[in-house]
Amino acid sequence: MNDFRSRLYDRYVSTFKGDSSLSSAALASHWRWCDRRLLPLFADLPRSAKILELGCGPGYLLEYLERNGFKNASGVDISEEQVALAQQKRLRATVADVFATLESAAGTLDAVVGIDLLEHFSKDEGIRLCDSIYRGLRPSGRVVFRTPNGSALLAGPIVYGDLTHMAIYNESSLRQLLALTGFGDISFYETGPTPKNLKGLVRCGIWNAARAIANLVRMAESGGCQAIWTQNILCVAFRPAEATG
Repeated sequence: MNDFRSRLYDRYVSTFKGDSSLSSAALASHWRWCDRRLLPLFADLPRSAKILELGCGPGYLLEYLERNGFKNASGVDISEEQVALAQQKRLRATVADVFATLESAAGTLDAVVGIDLLEHFSKDEGIRLCDSIYRGLRPSGRVVFRTPNGSALLAGPIVYGDLTHMAIYNESSLRQLLALTGFGDISFYETGPTPKNLKGLVRCGIWNAARAIANLVRMAESGGCQAIWTQNILCVAFRPAEATG
């Protein structure tokens, strides 16, 4: 990656993110979100599953997976600053290129996770990335992405709020990308809010009302409706099992 992103990523945390550490309350809230949104996507995996997180940052997801019994999860990131934070927590994180890491995996991974990752690659790079993930996964392995939703109700702030965003997807275009690179059994989910407490229940109620109004407007305009309205979109797709016989 030898373009403007290299200069940004060199000091991405210290220059643009400030103190990237989460308070104990914020971390607990994040893990409750993972309980509801992410953990179900791994529920059928054995705790020995080999999981690779691309763009692992300071290791919040790696720590979450470890706390939930997944002892064979590791991560890579090109940011030395963020990997150093993960390593301080004794997590299996290394500074490495995602493409080289995936190529070396060669059909051994049970799952690959990219949280807030795909949007940092151009469309050409995104195709190459999904090709590499496909090859890195074993048959029936899965990839899980969270990425900004170009069809969100309020897409602007998350789409344009980071200079390193190179490509934005919605349910349709992300399905095209994954199908193009061989993935099947593709599912999409909204990402927020969750009824984890009274405040969460109120937010869920407001969000459900907003979705209903948005779909009413969409139906009036085009005669159809839309399933995913949140700023981010969550997706899981599988490498097909190899044919037998």
